[in-house]
Amino acid sequence: MACLKQSALLVGAVVCAVPLVLLAQSAADLQNQINDHQAQLEALNKEIAQYEKDLVEVGAKKQTLQTAVNALDISVKQTQAKVRAKQSQIATTELQIQQLGGDIANKELLIAVDSAAIGETIRSLHESDQASLVEMLLSHPSIADVWNDAESIRVIQDSMHGHVESLLIVKDQLTEDKEVTEKKREELVVQKTELSAQEQSLAVQKKEQQSLLAQTKSQESNYQKLLEEKKVAKTSFEAALNELESKLQYTLDPSHIPPAGKGILRWPLDSITITQQFGKTADSGRLYASGTHNGVDFRASIGTPVKVSLSGTVQGTGNTDTIRGCYSYGKWVLVKHGNGLTTLYAHLSQINVSEGQNVSTGQVIGFSGVTGYATGPHLHFTVYASDAVQVRQLGSGKGCNSAVIPVSALSGYLNPLDYL
Repeated sequence: MACLKQSALLVGAVVCAVPLVLLAQSAADLQNQINDHQAQLEALNKEIAQYEKDLVEVGAKKQTLQTAVNALDISVKQTQAKVRAKQSQIATTELQIQQLGGDIANKELLIAVDSAAIGETIRSLHESDQASLVEMLLSHPSIADVWNDAESIRVIQDSMHGHVESLLIVKDQLTEDKEVTEKKREELVVQKTELSAQEQSLAVQKKEQQSLLAQTKSQESNYQKLLEEKKVAKTSFEAALNELESKLQYTLDPSHIPPAGKGILRWPLDSITITQQFGKTADSGRLYASGTHNGVDFRASIGTPVKVSLSGTVQGTGNTDTIRGCYSYGKWVLVKHGNGLTTLYAHLSQINVSEGQNVSTGQVIGFSGVTGYATGPHLHFTVYASDAVQVRQLGSGKGCNSAVIPVSALSGYLNPLDYL
């Protein structure tokens, strides 16, 4: 750059100002694009919230094939809006990274200009220091000129001190910009992962919609017959499970599990609405053969991403729906954690992990559904003492007795809300 050859700092700044102006114009364009995406994101979030209200209203209506289809339609539209919102969020983050890149380039240019100018000034001052008093007097027409040059040198020294301080400030800002950029890149990776999950969720919902219509042949009578079949099979399954669990011997050792406390486990869904509590409740005696509910149920429309509550290892997965008439957990995932707790995620529409796989807190392990005994879409979440639970066949013989599921002594079930 020609400006770097100038000995005067101010001259250098003026000559090199053009690229900075261009960067400023580019930054303004980027900010306008960011503002547009943020406005779009705000509108999409309102649309998503309205779909959520619509889903609650549909869920409160009598269970019919039409309400089930309507709920899936709304879920599909909501997820499509979520996909668009996530795409807009990704675009915003990419623009912000680009904007930070411009700021970084701008600051690096300022640093280069100031560094070169300071270096030139130091060289000039060094040359002045090397000149003897006699040389200075002989090289100037008058003593007044000598004093003027000396004053100029002092002014340059003061100016250089100011530029050094400015240079240090810009370098600090540059470091901060680079740290923010790195965080934005990390955010971008997370956002793209979430987008992939939402796109997969959309595919699951559309597949479930087609399956429901094919299974019922679009007939209300077939849908009601299916619901009744699930209720009968569920009672039989629960009786067999309760009998087996009652025979298992286990004494809970409090030292093998963490003491109750909030935040030990992460919520398995982004949006939480509890539809059935743990243990003996007002409805448990009517709903469950054992008179108690061994987990917590959360409202979750079909295709909602289900996230593991804590890092661990997948102890097992399964699908009881492969056995005709065995309506229990449906598609399930069991994860053993390192703190003495094990968690179960049931009634999934899709499983994204396999036995033996290591998973990280918040990782999507599947999508909520209506498999097993579930007259409506939801997530069943159970917490066990790890020492108590095992994956085994329910009983001997054919039919539901041949189902492989997580089984625990009754004392091994823990209240999830004590740890969430």
